Amino acid sequence: MPAQQPAQQPTAELDARYSSALSPRPGAADVTATEWAEARRQLEAAEIFWVSTVRPDGRLHVTPVIAALHGGVLYFSTGPGEQKARNLAHDAHCALTTGRNSLTEGLDIVVEGRAEAVADPLVLEEVIAAYEAKYGPHITSPEGTFHGIGDAFRKGDAVVFAVAPATAYGFGRDDGVYTHTRWVF
Repeated sequence: MPAQQPAQQPTAELDARYSSALSPRPGAADVTATEWAEARRQLEAAEIFWVSTVRPDGRLHVTPVIAALHGGVLYFSTGPGEQKARNLAHDAHCALTTGRNSLTEGLDIVVEGRAEAVADPLVLEEVIAAYEAKYGPHITSPEGTFHGIGDAFRKGDAVVFAVAPATAYGFGRDDGVYTHTRWVF
């Protein structure tokens, strides 16, 4: 199956119910939705993501993965027999989450979409290049934690999944100012 098409530029909506826009604090009424360009920068810089999938019996499965944003699509991988691969074969809906884990600063992002296995060798080479550019020696050095991942992608020892965002959410915190943005693609 070919990789998903890159996501379009989404519309950004501020949810005032969960933002500081309703706060009596000075300047709170000036709170605006986070621009997708900022969310994209955060996704490009994030080293760890949590992927959430659904087991055939409806229970959730959440696990950390590394991922790369390339052409507006998030890519991650797993072994073909691992739980997340089995879950995605049953139900392709998933969410990738990343953030700062802080009450007072940062931007947590949840990207929802459908995971599609990538088999196209040209796309796999682009994904490998994106991983190498992002994670550097973790992948390119013989001592790197994920050294050899490119060969695993090429041989099919790891399944690469593409997730084009359908909907994404951003939960921003900046010195007591909170934002809740929804991006629709």
